[in-house]
Amino acid sequence: MEVAAELVTRETEAVVEKYRKLARLPGFRKGKVPAGLIRERFAEEIKNEVLDALVPRYFREQVERQGLAPVSQPKVVDLHLHEGEPLRFKATFEVLPAIEVTGYEELRTEKKEIEVSEEDVVLALHELREQFATYTPVEGRGLTDGDFALVSFTGTPKEGGGKPVPVNDVMVEIGGSNTVREFSENLRGAGPGEDRSFDVVYAPDFSDQRLAGKTLTYAVSVQAVRSKSLAELNDDFAREVSDLTTLADLKQKLRERLEAERRLAAEQEAKEKLMEELVRRNEFPVPESLVNRQIEVRMERGLRALAAQGMRTEDMKKMDLGRLRAGQREGALKEVKATLILDAIAGREQVGVSDEDVDRELGELAARNGQTAEALRSRLTREGALDRIRNRIRQEKTLDLLYRRSA
Repeated sequence: MEVAAELVTRETEAVVEKYRKLARLPGFRKGKVPAGLIRERFAEEIKNEVLDALVPRYFREQVERQGLAPVSQPKVVDLHLHEGEPLRFKATFEVLPAIEVTGYEELRTEKKEIEVSEEDVVLALHELREQFATYTPVEGRGLTDGDFALVSFTGTPKEGGGKPVPVNDVMVEIGGSNTVREFSENLRGAGPGEDRSFDVVYAPDFSDQRLAGKTLTYAVSVQAVRSKSLAELNDDFAREVSDLTTLADLKQKLRERLEAERRLAAEQEAKEKLMEELVRRNEFPVPESLVNRQIEVRMERGLRALAAQGMRTEDMKKMDLGRLRAGQREGALKEVKATLILDAIAGREQVGVSDEDVDRELGELAARNGQTAEALRSRLTREGALDRIRNRIRQEKTLDLLYRRSA
């Protein structure tokens, strides 16, 4: 790119004049320093300001003139700025590839038959009974299998010098299928006010990665012994847990809910298979900057999940983030390809997003986050995120279109 010499001179003179008005040099009143001395004393600063003013402006003009769409920050090289000469520079950046998606009209997916058995409904009823179970205090005896202990405890790692982790007011089912065996074994027979201490050795493949492969010493204080009672399955139960009047109506509602959940899961699975096939069929160069950006999105999502599970910041800092980023690359690449393919199909099929679509999405997001739609819109507008919402809706509508055709 080249900026005419007279434009460079004009910008330079404007910067010099700004420095003349502000500069304070010994022997000169403010605003009276000769321009030649300003150019000499502040040569590097003036040069940088001229470049900061001209390079982005003429880069944008040239990009718009050539109809390019940068997806990465430009890397500016070979800068030549000399008095009385044009400004010359090169800018290297990534653009979206030309994507010609073919064969998507021919894609077909298998439509699953949705079935909900009587056994499924009975299981759902059992889970509902568990949710509304009542716990009553037990007097005069210690804990036995089937009882629930209200406990507080502290877990201290035996190696590595980890800090004790206190946990208060937890219900532990003695002999329960989800209860760590050592808790059941060591709490049997204990009553309110009693303390027990024991070690738990966690297997390397334990579901909670924070504990996997570690040994912890637990100091447990039993606060209460409770027994669990489940309500009888009758019309009274239906009225207690819902706005329905009979058990038969409750069973029908549970059946419909299970059918809707399985239909949605089947649809999601079919859409994922459609995208996998589209990604497999269509090869094109993917901008590295978009892949790196998606890797960071996946990393941030994963670290937030770990923090939500209780992982400490100091433990996160010990993680090999380079290795984790490398492990995210393949998934990020597929996600970026899928997005570019959907955008290309959306353009070809003229998939649009109306203001009503955006309003509906914002209303749902606001309801989930306990906000008003107006407050959410205001925040997203300030953050420049409304376009991302609109693009996501467009992609979802495009995938819905592909699914309806394929099914």
